[in-house]
Amino acid sequence: MSASTPTTSPTTPGGPQATTGNGFSRWVQRVTSGSTWTVYALLIVVFVAILVMNPSFGEPMSIMAFLKKASPLIVLAIGQYFVIVSGEFDLSVGSLVGAQVVIAAKLIDGEDSMTWPVIGLMVLFGLAVGLVNGLIVTLLKVPSFITTLGMMLVLYGAIRLWTGGAPTGSLTDGFRQWGRGGLPDTPGQFQVPFAVLITVVLGVIAVILMRRPFGRTLVATGDNDVAAAFSGASVWWVRTRAFLFSGFMATVAGILIGGYAGVTAQVGEGLEFMAITAVVLGGVVLGGGRGSVVAAMAGALTLEALFTLFNQLSLPSTIRPAVQGVIIIAAVAYAAMPRRSKAVPSPPAGVPEPTVPKEPQPAAP
Repeated sequence: MSASTPTTSPTTPGGPQATTGNGFSRWVQRVTSGSTWTVYALLIVVFVAILVMNPSFGEPMSIMAFLKKASPLIVLAIGQYFVIVSGEFDLSVGSLVGAQVVIAAKLIDGEDSMTWPVIGLMVLFGLAVGLVNGLIVTLLKVPSFITTLGMMLVLYGAIRLWTGGAPTGSLTDGFRQWGRGGLPDTPGQFQVPFAVLITVVLGVIAVILMRRPFGRTLVATGDNDVAAAFSGASVWWVRTRAFLFSGFMATVAGILIGGYAGVTAQVGEGLEFMAITAVVLGGVVLGGGRGSVVAAMAGALTLEALFTLFNQLSLPSTIRPAVQGVIIIAAVAYAAMPRRSKAVPSPPAGVPEPTVPKEPQPAAP
């Protein structure tokens, strides 16, 4: 092969083949390729619509307040992305968020000295739930839809049995600062919320993980777990780790929601479907094998912006489930559409076009 022969770049996890050029141009092509560009376009359209109706929304303090409110859903979408791109579901995250907030309030009960021990216990509990989900799915071969639906009901029933149906206790200021505080610590002035900083850090970690061998194996497992197993990948452990990430992210989301909204009987209700909606809105294919974690985060931001627009239009909150259902159906239908085959590139100048040999004709009788 001569030195002038072009080489192809490796493919990115869940994305198209990268092209030559600088890093920014490759990133732009990945962002605008496939179905992921639609979420960014929709996000811009929704933001413009909100700004037209409420110009004060564009002020820095209003933007930060919006991002603080959207942070728990973005964190949940990151965890749900890991599970969905591996070819599974996690329907237990909403109940896990609710359980974490209720457990924290009951155990802390206003005692500052209990804040960090309880946060540590919450992390362990979230990882334990993720581990149980993962092992049941991968080792016992129970479908993830059934497994996590059962876990959702178990958590829902156990917490209500433990609390008698009404949350008790209270969260300390040290706990709630992560959901409602920020830097600098000057209430009433511009500040960057802790929730936004935590979300950015987790998003960067997720992007790095998806660019590592673990991320490539995760995508390959979701695309074809049999082929991934034959290539030497530990499919059961990769998927179990995806559920562990989901449980951890649900715990972080619970800490942020508890700090932002406090303890209520409805905390965490419906968040599992919102997270799934955000992920598929970001172009991640249900069934696994294709999707970007950044687009999933953008999907969560777009969904939260869409609900903000509904509030600006004074639409009833009961319309939200219908919108989520439409988004999921549309995303799945779009992903199921047959893709147009790529055109064969023309040969370089001076190189003759390949000829297709004709089939031998039968001899005349």
